[in-house]
Amino acid sequence: MPSALITGITGQDGLYLAELLLEKGYDVHGLLRGQNNPRRALVEDLVPDVRLHTGDLTDLSSLMRAMRDSQPDEVYNLGAISFVAYSWENAFVTSDVTGMGVLNMLEAVRLHAGDDPSSIRFYQASSSEMFGKVQEVPQTERTLLWPRSPYGVSKVYGHYMTINYRESYGMHASSGILFNHESPRRGPEFVTRKISQAVARIHLGQQDSVALGNLDARRDWGFAGDYVEAMWRMLQQHEADDYVIATGETWSIRDFLDLAFAHVGIDDWAEHVTQDPRFMRPAEVEMLIGDASKAKDRLGWTPTVSFAELVAMMVDADIAAAKAGW
Repeated sequence: MPSALITGITGQDGLYLAELLLEKGYDVHGLLRGQNNPRRALVEDLVPDVRLHTGDLTDLSSLMRAMRDSQPDEVYNLGAISFVAYSWENAFVTSDVTGMGVLNMLEAVRLHAGDDPSSIRFYQASSSEMFGKVQEVPQTERTLLWPRSPYGVSKVYGHYMTINYRESYGMHASSGILFNHESPRRGPEFVTRKISQAVARIHLGQQDSVALGNLDARRDWGFAGDYVEAMWRMLQQHEADDYVIATGETWSIRDFLDLAFAHVGIDDWAEHVTQDPRFMRPAEVEMLIGDASKAKDRLGWTPTVSFAELVAMMVDADIAAAKAGW
């Protein structure tokens, strides 16, 4: 039975990945920050077979203990401060966790592996936010990185550090440059979930409107459940590498609103949506669209859930949650 350690186990990706690995017969371990993590109960409810360890990406000694206790064959570093808007308010903390945390995790893996650094396969969750002010369309693994937020800058640091450890120590270390991926498990602070929750509540008469930021930003959106499959496939390759994971389609926030409101029978959403300057980014990323040809050719990976299906899935889940009083 192979063993895997997942940092960021409480996030949408961590939960979907844990489910996938358990289905494949893995002994799955998760890293939790803090003894009284409020999301611990969620993890224990959704994936009760995952063994949990306490640790912090900013504390190398705790990561070494987690490595010792889990003895993983594969490590998936999904842990980060991942809300882009927060990164401007707390750039130092974001840099420490999302950037330096990758270095700490790489060191923990390297030191635990000992004489054979490639014996433990490592996955780093890179991000399309690294492209920021995009230099070519669509974006590939070779596109120049031009991040436009402290979060994006931190992800670039972790991305290049992963490449450096692969080239310097011979580690089997891969990065997935994942474009936006959503699900009913997405945090409510993210715009897609903010919309799906609001649409559900407006549909049920529980609220009247929702305040958003830039409605014209365009993103390449996929389903998180599809994207964790790509993570696993990367670590099954003989050689480590970096891969763009994307749908190859781009949609605006307005498109998301169109589909979400239409799903509950509202064709004109103008009276239900306001724009608030507080939700505008200091430096906007206007459009992201990825070319996942390399992942298709080498990993045999393609997305299975369309954008329209994703929006409907999220709205339906939030309608059910609102009816249940969650």
